Amino acid sequence: MADTPKPEAHARLRSRWHATAAAAGAPADRDPGPYADRLLTAWAEPQRRYHTTAHLADVLARIDVLAPHAADPAAVELAAWFHDAVYRPDRSENEERSAALAERALHELGIPEERTAEVARLVRLTVTHDPAPGDTNGEVLCDADLAVLAGEPDAYAAYAAAVRAEYGFVPDDAFRTGRAAVLRRLLDLPRLFRTPYGAAHWEGPARRNLAAELTELGE
Repeated sequence: MADTPKPEAHARLRSRWHATAAAAGAPADRDPGPYADRLLTAWAEPQRRYHTTAHLADVLARIDVLAPHAADPAAVELAAWFHDAVYRPDRSENEERSAALAERALHELGIPEERTAEVARLVRLTVTHDPAPGDTNGEVLCDADLAVLAGEPDAYAAYAAAVRAEYGFVPDDAFRTGRAAVLRRLLDLPRLFRTPYGAAHWEGPARRNLAAELTELGE
């Protein structure tokens, strides 16, 4: 079962959602509270082991570090809230469904159309984590989402174990093959991180962690 956030953590996230919605242009007569509750419920669904409220909080914390690089930090924060709002490990259309959810919810909340479209674009970008040159919003969201790869060895091991748990329905041999393909694809990228901060602080540790996991998989 996914971890249920502690009440104080839940309250912090809910408060942050309210602030982000206001900064993004939600009218004062729209109550963002129900949207926060629905999103936090989604992020705490029982099939999740890694893609939990803890991951959401971590991505938001990384965005705080990287925000000066973004053209529209409010859009990036909203995209973080929605980027795994729909998550089924046995499905391939999670990002598209999450983007569609963002489009519906932000329209209802009264967020301006241009920003809503940008949020949906950013959510869809997490399929590839490959923003175009100059896409500073995309660079911030993707770097924040991938920052887990640069954790200390124990933290990275916990992340890898949580990913394996989410795919508990996949036999070991098939999981090793699939996971190894993901790791190789990441290692083959010329750059994992596109922001100056990410490149300076996270690139080296992430590559070491990925290479170590690939070796442990024996693939």
